[in-house]
Amino acid sequence: MTFTDDQLASLNANPLYHAIGIHVEAVGEGRGRSMLRPEAAVCWPTQGRPHGGILFTLLDTTMAFAAISNGVAGTGCATVDCNIQYTAPADHGPFLCEVDTTSKTSRTVFIRGQIKDRNGSLVALAQATFRLMPPRQP
Repeated sequence: MTFTDDQLASLNANPLYHAIGIHVEAVGEGRGRSMLRPEAAVCWPTQGRPHGGILFTLLDTTMAFAAISNGVAGTGCATVDCNIQYTAPADHGPFLCEVDTTSKTSRTVFIRGQIKDRNGSLVALAQATFRLMPPRQP
Protein backbone atom coordinates (compact mmCIF):
# COMPACT_ATOMS: atom_id res chain seq x y z
CA MET A 1 0.00 0.00 0.00
CA THR A 2 1.25 3.49 -0.85
CA PHE A 3 0.21 6.50 1.20
CA THR A 4 -1.62 9.15 -0.82
CA ASP A 5 -0.74 12.85 -0.76
CA ASP A 6 -3.78 13.42 1.48
CA GLN A 7 -2.64 10.73 3.92
CA LEU A 8 0.87 12.23 4.02
CA ALA A 9 -0.60 15.70 4.61
CA SER A 10 -2.63 14.28 7.50
CA LEU A 11 0.48 12.69 9.02
CA ASN A 12 2.45 15.90 8.64
CA ALA A 13 -0.28 17.90 10.40
CA ASN A 14 0.71 16.13 13.65
CA PRO A 15 1.70 18.80 16.23
CA LEU A 16 4.51 16.58 17.55
CA TYR A 17 6.14 16.41 14.13
CA HIS A 18 5.87 20.20 13.80
CA ALA A 19 7.47 20.70 17.23
CA ILE A 20 10.37 18.39 16.37
CA GLY A 21 10.78 19.32 12.70
CA ILE A 22 9.81 15.98 11.06
CA HIS A 23 8.26 15.92 7.59
CA VAL A 24 7.19 12.54 6.13
CA GLU A 25 7.87 12.70 2.39
CA ALA A 26 6.92 9.26 1.05
CA VAL A 27 5.61 5.93 2.33
CA GLY A 28 4.75 2.85 0.29
CA GLU A 29 5.37 -0.78 -0.43
CA GLY A 30 7.44 -1.28 2.72
CA ARG A 31 9.59 1.81 2.31
CA GLY A 32 9.62 5.28 3.78
CA ARG A 33 11.42 8.59 3.52
CA SER A 34 11.28 11.57 5.84
CA MET A 35 13.22 14.74 6.54
CA LEU A 36 14.24 16.31 9.84
CA ARG A 37 14.80 20.03 10.09
CA PRO A 38 15.28 20.12 13.85
CA GLU A 39 13.75 22.97 15.82
CA ALA A 40 16.11 24.70 18.27
CA ALA A 41 14.04 23.38 21.19
CA VAL A 42 15.09 19.79 20.40
CA CYS A 43 18.79 20.53 20.00
CA TRP A 44 21.57 20.54 22.58
CA PRO A 45 21.90 24.19 23.66
CA THR A 46 25.71 24.16 23.62
CA GLN A 47 26.14 22.25 20.37
CA GLY A 48 23.14 23.06 18.16
CA ARG A 49 22.73 19.43 17.11
CA PRO A 50 19.56 17.40 17.67
CA HIS A 51 19.34 15.22 20.76
CA GLY A 52 19.80 11.50 19.99
CA GLY A 53 16.23 10.85 21.10
CA ILE A 54 15.00 13.07 18.28
CA LEU A 55 16.98 11.01 15.75
CA PHE A 56 15.51 7.88 17.34
CA THR A 57 12.01 9.33 17.00
CA LEU A 58 12.65 10.13 13.33
CA LEU A 59 13.76 6.55 12.62
CA ASP A 60 11.02 4.87 14.68
CA THR A 61 8.32 7.04 13.10
CA THR A 62 9.51 6.50 9.52
CA MET A 63 10.00 2.75 10.06
CA ALA A 64 6.53 2.41 11.62
CA PHE A 65 4.85 3.97 8.60
CA ALA A 66 6.88 1.72 6.30
CA ALA A 67 5.75 -1.27 8.37
CA ILE A 68 2.11 -0.19 8.09
CA SER A 69 2.47 0.11 4.32
CA ASN A 70 3.06 -3.67 4.24
CA GLY A 71 -0.57 -4.18 5.32
CA VAL A 72 -3.98 -3.31 3.96
CA ALA A 73 -5.70 0.04 4.48
CA GLY A 74 -6.44 0.63 8.14
CA THR A 75 -3.56 -1.52 9.40
CA GLY A 76 -1.78 -0.27 12.52
CA CYS A 77 1.45 -1.36 14.15
CA ALA A 78 3.39 -1.42 17.38
CA THR A 79 7.15 -1.27 17.80
CA VAL A 80 8.37 -4.54 19.34
CA ASP A 81 12.07 -3.68 19.31
CA CYS A 82 14.20 -0.87 17.89
CA ASN A 83 17.98 -0.67 17.97
CA ILE A 84 19.93 2.37 16.86
CA GLN A 85 23.62 3.04 16.35
CA TYR A 86 24.82 6.63 16.21
CA THR A 87 27.69 6.65 13.74
CA ALA A 88 28.66 10.35 13.75
CA PRO A 89 27.61 13.65 15.32
CA ALA A 90 24.48 15.11 13.73
CA ASP A 91 26.09 18.43 12.84
CA HIS A 92 24.90 19.22 9.32
CA GLY A 93 21.12 19.28 8.93
CA PRO A 94 18.67 18.85 7.46
CA PHE A 95 18.70 15.09 7.91
CA LEU A 96 17.28 12.53 5.48
CA CYS A 97 15.85 9.29 6.86
CA GLU A 98 15.31 6.36 4.49
CA VAL A 99 13.96 2.98 5.57
CA ASP A 100 13.17 -0.34 3.90
CA THR A 101 11.48 -3.59 4.86
CA THR A 102 13.96 -6.45 4.99
CA SER A 103 11.59 -9.29 5.89
CA LYS A 104 7.98 -9.85 6.87
CA THR A 105 5.55 -12.49 7.99
CA SER A 106 1.78 -12.22 8.25
CA ARG A 107 2.03 -10.23 11.52
CA THR A 108 5.67 -9.19 11.93
CA VAL A 109 7.74 -6.76 9.87
CA PHE A 110 11.50 -6.18 10.06
CA ILE A 111 12.81 -2.81 8.92
CA ARG A 112 16.24 -1.21 8.54
CA GLY A 113 16.84 2.49 8.28
CA GLN A 114 19.47 5.17 8.14
CA ILE A 115 19.83 8.90 8.62
CA LYS A 116 22.24 10.97 6.55
CA ASP A 117 23.14 14.62 6.91
CA ARG A 118 22.98 17.21 4.12
CA ASN A 119 26.47 16.14 2.97
CA GLY A 120 25.37 12.51 2.58
CA SER A 121 27.35 11.38 5.63
CA LEU A 122 25.83 8.62 7.74
CA VAL A 123 24.62 9.83 11.14
CA ALA A 124 22.63 6.83 12.42
CA LEU A 125 21.61 3.27 11.54
CA ALA A 126 18.67 1.34 12.98
CA GLN A 127 16.80 -1.91 12.73
CA ALA A 128 13.41 -2.60 14.22
CA THR A 129 10.67 -5.18 14.54
CA PHE A 130 7.00 -4.19 14.28
CA ARG A 131 3.82 -6.14 15.01
CA LEU A 132 1.10 -5.42 12.45
CA MET A 133 -2.40 -4.89 13.80
CA PRO A 134 -5.08 -5.56 11.19
CA PRO A 135 -8.02 -3.20 10.89
CA ARG A 136 -10.83 -3.85 13.33
CA GLN A 137 -13.86 -5.55 11.87
CA PRO A 138 -17.19 -3.73 12.42
